[in-house]
Amino acid sequence: MATFLKAQAASFTATVLDFSITVLLKEVFHCWYLLASVLGTITGGVVNFSMNRSWVFRAHDKKIHFQAIKYVLVWIGNLLLVSGGVFVLTNYGGISYLISKVIVSVLVGVFYNYVLQKKFVFR
Repeated sequence: MATFLKAQAASFTATVLDFSITVLLKEVFHCWYLLASVLGTITGGVVNFSMNRSWVFRAHDKKIHFQAIKYVLVWIGNLLLVSGGVFVLTNYGGISYLISKVIVSVLVGVFYNYVLQKKFVFR
C-alpha cells in the first residue's frame, strides 16, 4: 500500500507540472489544446519516470536504459490514451479540455500506468 501511495504522490506531482504546462501553452501562448496537452504529458512523463525510479520503486540500482526503454513503451500508450481521451471528450463530448484531461488522466494513471510501471518497468 505504501508503494501505491508513493506512486500516486509522484503521479500527482507530475500531473501538476503536466497541467501547468498545458494551461500555460493553451491560455498564454494560445497553442492548440491537443498540442498543449501532449507537451504537458511529455513533461510530466519525464518527472514521473525520475520520481518512480528513485523514490517510489527504488529501482536506481538497475540499468537506467532498460528501464527508460520500457517506460517509454508504457508512456507511449499513456500518451495515446490520454490524448485520445481528451480529444474525444472535448470534441465529441463538449467537455472543457481541462476537465477532459483530469478525467482521462486519473483513469489512465490508476488503471494503466501504476500497474504497468510496477509489474513491467521497475520490477
